[in-house]
Amino acid sequence: MIDTTIFQDKTAVYYTLGCKLNFSETSTIGKTLKEAGIRTARKGEKADICVINTCSVTEVADKKCRQAIHRLVKQHPGAYVVVTGCYAQLKPDQVANIEGVDVVLGAEQKGELMNYLGNLEKHPQGEAITTAAKDIRSFSPSCSRGDRTRYFLKVQDGCDYFCSYCTIPFARGRSRNGRIEEIVEQARQAAAEGGKEIVITGVNIGDFGKTTGESFFDLVKALDQVAGIERYRISSIEPNLLTDEIIEYVSRSRAFMPHFHIPLQSGSDDVLKLMRRRYDTALFASKIRKIKEIMPDAFIGVDVIVGTRGETEEYFEDAYRFIEGLDVTQLHVFSYSERPGTQALKIEYVVSPEEKHRRSQRLLALSDAKTKAFYTSHIGREAWVLMEKSKAGTPMHGFTDNYIRVEMDHDDQLDNQLIRVRMGGFNEEGTALKGVLV
Repeated sequence: MIDTTIFQDKTAVYYTLGCKLNFSETSTIGKTLKEAGIRTARKGEKADICVINTCSVTEVADKKCRQAIHRLVKQHPGAYVVVTGCYAQLKPDQVANIEGVDVVLGAEQKGELMNYLGNLEKHPQGEAITTAAKDIRSFSPSCSRGDRTRYFLKVQDGCDYFCSYCTIPFARGRSRNGRIEEIVEQARQAAAEGGKEIVITGVNIGDFGKTTGESFFDLVKALDQVAGIERYRISSIEPNLLTDEIIEYVSRSRAFMPHFHIPLQSGSDDVLKLMRRRYDTALFASKIRKIKEIMPDAFIGVDVIVGTRGETEEYFEDAYRFIEGLDVTQLHVFSYSERPGTQALKIEYVVSPEEKHRRSQRLLALSDAKTKAFYTSHIGREAWVLMEKSKAGTPMHGFTDNYIRVEMDHDDQLDNQLIRVRMGGFNEEGTALKGVLV
């Protein structure tokens, strides 16, 4: 048993970098510390504990993590500093050597952070405690409510895919997951707290069930039965794991929204082979057609990486033409970043930073055109919108079932309410459609 009396009246600050999964995990860490008597420090207050949850998806992410650690150490002199997350798992000794850091915790230790606080005495040298990625076995559940209306529910962690450009399997370990009955109970708790929308998160959520003998489709059906949750969104699912069975179920589901996020990474079959992805463009295109056949108004977001090693000008043009022909809504464009230890480093053809930028800008312009066309096609229609809290004096916004952002005049009574609106033209920034109550 941990003696929590030493934590009474102590304060903590939390800083998260990276993905929605990280934010969900930080929230769970915060809840655990709160139960031990540690409150979140107020703005401007010096904290006793700093918890930094890091990302390492790119070299830029690593740099941002180091900057954040230095900044928090300076802002909270004397605080006990804990660093965890992907950067901590991949470069534990490097992080431990940063002045002011006390403990560095890997992926296996993150869920047990309380056990590593000791008596909060500063260490003369940071201590790194990690487990080799191949030996990571634990699954730490988390369900968090962000500043918005929606909750983020972690159902799976780790990845077995080992794509040539990616360090995630080394940062988070092999694929593993919680049990359906436990995850459903977390969704029920979110509903009891007033939550209406849940985003299902994980590293490779379509791979759900490897450690429990269940399936992602089983999970979807079970979550759909939870009373009080009006909406579910699937954060990201690999195209080879997005089965027709799942697509058809979502089309007739009570609460799963017509909103998909599917990583493509490249529209060139040659590049997909270099990336060691588990599908080709024909399979990807068939998934998009299937969705649009039965859910013509579905929002489809797509991840694309530009400038990866081996992506010649010809391959990029192939990719661009393929993506241009897809009936998708939005592109999330990332410039390739070389990561130590990945197989991609063995590929000889290297794309210059200037060319990466040019390709990225072309795809972002294509994305803007597709998103604008999708929004424009909905002007004049009616839809249910789940409104989100905003600061007084600023417009409120919310999202339709198919993830169109709708902006309205501020009204506190509409916070976390599903309302029927008619969608008008774009707001001044072009980021949302203006809505009026029906």
